Amino acid sequence: MPSICSTILFLEKGADFMNRSISEIDNGFSVNLKTGIWLLGIASWLFGITDRTIASFADGSISAIDLMQLFTASFFFTGWLYLRPNRPIRVTKAS
Repeated sequence: MPSICSTILFLEKGADFMNRSISEIDNGFSVNLKTGIWLLGIASWLFGITDRTIASFADGSISAIDLMQLFTASFFFTGWLYLRPNRPIRVTKAS
């Protein structure tokens, strides 16, 4: 059975949530979505580079085409790292 303190704390958090505007909630969702997609992209690029590296060295020698594929994937991965979404600056209202 929940205590009175936990019920009051829950109601205060609920009131804080209700006082937030829809744009603040939407902004938080979009930032989390962008960051999640960015992190998924990092995992995908690392998997792709690892796959190409293993495939290149599987036959014992590395060709010029294999090197170009590795350099291209590494270039795009570096570019992806620079596309990190920014966190919005929180402005608090002065009371």
